[in-house]
Amino acid sequence: MTATTPRLADDRRHVLRRRIRWIVSATIAYNFVEAVVAIAAGTAASSSALIGFGLDSTIEVLSAAAVAWQFSRRDPERWEKGTLRVIAVAFFALATYVTASSVLAIVGRVDVEHSTLGIVITALSVVVMPFLSLAERRAGRELGSATAVADSKQTLVCTYLSAAVLMGLVLNSAFGWWWADAVAGLVIAAFAIREGLEAWRGDSCATSVGMVLDEDHLDD
Repeated sequence: MTATTPRLADDRRHVLRRRIRWIVSATIAYNFVEAVVAIAAGTAASSSALIGFGLDSTIEVLSAAAVAWQFSRRDPERWEKGTLRVIAVAFFALATYVTASSVLAIVGRVDVEHSTLGIVITALSVVVMPFLSLAERRAGRELGSATAVADSKQTLVCTYLSAAVLMGLVLNSAFGWWWADAVAGLVIAAFAIREGLEAWRGDSCATSVGMVLDEDHLDD
């Protein structure tokens, strides 16, 4: 019994690491397509919100790629702190861009044309992103990976941003409320700053990988 328990734990850890790699790979692929479509639609509609949404998708690709790289290493726990810092910087970059684009949109009273493609891609993201975030968060928590949990929060922020941009596009098309998505963007920026600070401090997960390993050593 004593000899088989560590083996079962190792097998489970391997399954969770592989699952996280698949999740972040799917996130990277989806966000790449999302970025291309959103930037193209935003350019056609003169929508700074859609363009910003597309650029945000590239930040999500960076975050997911960082986690994918970490979990491709032989000893992923060794790269925990550095990967968390990359995710934190991605959060700060997201907050900076969204704040700047929202303020410029409000000050300049930017008129946005109707974009059916923009509405479709943001609505799709509102549906897809929560599932990716939830799957990665569950696997990350069970594994004890702060980076996976932090990256799942990044995906969740992108879900909120998708909903904000979608709401802005719909309200602008229906009622001419050009300022709606800019105001929502400022709220998302504040949330992104908070999550970035947590990732930088390493507070994104209750138990880090190092703590789990220490507990394993104590049990031995």
